[in-house]
Amino acid sequence: MRRWLKARLAASTEALRRNRWLKPLAPALAHPNLWHLNRRAVAGGVAVGLFFGLLVPVAQILGAAVAAVWLRVNLPVAALSTLVTNPLTFAPIYYLAYRIGVGVVGSEAPAAARVVEEGVQALSGAGWLEYALGVGKPLVVGLAILAVGSAATGYLVVSLAWRALTLARLMRKRRGRREPVL
Repeated sequence: MRRWLKARLAASTEALRRNRWLKPLAPALAHPNLWHLNRRAVAGGVAVGLFFGLLVPVAQILGAAVAAVWLRVNLPVAALSTLVTNPLTFAPIYYLAYRIGVGVVGSEAPAAARVVEEGVQALSGAGWLEYALGVGKPLVVGLAILAVGSAATGYLVVSLAWRALTLARLMRKRRGRREPVL
């Protein structure tokens, strides 16, 4: 499987280098950590992808790709990790972020029954900015906390799992080399 992945990634990196739109970025895209599957690059890619997937609502993959090139972590993993926010998970993640933000900031937006009424009044008058800031401030603070926390957790989980799997593989290999006792 690992050989197959290496062969597929090598082919795609050559195609990227030959692409006329990406020609100016070819030296940056040639760094080995962007494409290799090692513990640091994959864990970093997961962290970058989770961070941008949760913090930035638009152009997540582009932001994660730029950060992955700059930090020299696995680019495909960073791009795939941004998909943590999708149409199925968007609402629960943003609600959780809002609740975290309310807990930190201490101010809550109007109750759900008054949101539409106050929203219409705010949008029709000059108070729309205050209304948006009332809802937006806890949401932005919660998203920042959630993005940093999940990026750190993702990095640690992937790194520890990688080490555990490597250790298990080495132990299996060691057991296979031992001579059976008669």
